[in-house]
Amino acid sequence: MSRAEPLGPSFPARRQPSASAVTGRTAERAVDEHAASSTLGVLRKLVPDAVSRPRLLRGPRIEQPVDARPIQTPRLLLRRHELRDAESWYRIQSSPDVLAHLPWPARDRAASREHLRHRTGHTRLWQSGDFLALAIEHGGRLIGDVSLHLRQVRTADRSAEIGWVLDPAAGGHGYATEAAGAMLDLAFEQVRATVVTAVIEPENTASIALAERLGFLRTAGPRRSSSLGFAITPPLLAARRAERAGLGH
Repeated sequence: MSRAEPLGPSFPARRQPSASAVTGRTAERAVDEHAASSTLGVLRKLVPDAVSRPRLLRGPRIEQPVDARPIQTPRLLLRRHELRDAESWYRIQSSPDVLAHLPWPARDRAASREHLRHRTGHTRLWQSGDFLALAIEHGGRLIGDVSLHLRQVRTADRSAEIGWVLDPAAGGHGYATEAAGAMLDLAFEQVRATVVTAVIEPENTASIALAERLGFLRTAGPRRSSSLGFAITPPLLAARRAERAGLGH
């Protein structure tokens, strides 16, 4: 398991345009943009970071929204979460192995169902802080979750954070690797991220091994945290897949 929960959207501060960027604009347009930026800045200060902010306050968007659509892999179906999975979701998120490696509280069935209900609404990536969660289904049964958290939206340094959760009973078959690989394809091909990161606890050796199998490299972890950071780019992913193909994997 890697971190797979919207821990609060990241809202980068509005960057004021440089003098050269403003050159060529009419004075009226520059004044209008400054007024709009100032208004949004004031509104952002009124809404705490811990509160989900309306899209109006989230700043720039990527070119086109990426909506949750079914993804078929050789053995799995990645799809939107549904409340019919409530009992399976309760069993997965109640597993001691899952709780040991993710910042999730122990939940009773009612709280687990509410957690799943929230996850059914995370179906679009468009602005910084958006979170996409997909159910991992095998043989008609929910066995986990794979997610993508959009961090930076600027084209040059667009980034997202991936997370995965797998039912321990379904471990050892490569399902998490298969699901995470499909989500990386979505991140690089549809979201057009330049880098995808992952945050994993040091004791979670299975997820560390999974990240390394996919081609992630170790990076600095979050500040003031013992968690480990990992990152992968399209060239790293392609190189790792070519290497595994050469080995017959």
